[in-house]
Amino acid sequence: MQVDRSDQSADLYIANHIKPYDVVITQDYGLAALALGKRCYVLSFRGREYNDRDIDFMLDSRHTAAKARKRGHYGKGPKPFTEQDREFFQHKLTKLLKDLQENV
Repeated sequence: MQVDRSDQSADLYIANHIKPYDVVITQDYGLAALALGKRCYVLSFRGREYNDRDIDFMLDSRHTAAKARKRGHYGKGPKPFTEQDREFFQHKLTKLLKDLQENV
C-alpha cells in the first residue's frame, strides 16, 4: 500500500485498518498505543512487547525527550541493531504466533 508523504500517513493508515488480535510490529509508541487500544498484539523490531501497563510511561518519556530536543538537547539515538536483537525478535514473534495459533 502506498500512502501520502505527509508525516504519520503510514501510521494513520495502519491504525485505521487494524482489527482486534492483529499483530503490529512498530517502534513508534503512538502507533503502539493506538494498536493496544484496538486490542492488537504489538512488538518492536527488537522484540519488546508493548502492553497497557507500560505504554503511558513510554508515551510520557517520548514527550519528555521531544521537549528536550526543542531546547537543543539531543541524545545518542538508538543503539545499533545487532544479530542478538534479530534473534530475540524472531524468538518473540515466533512464540507470539504459536500462542495465537494454539488459541484459535
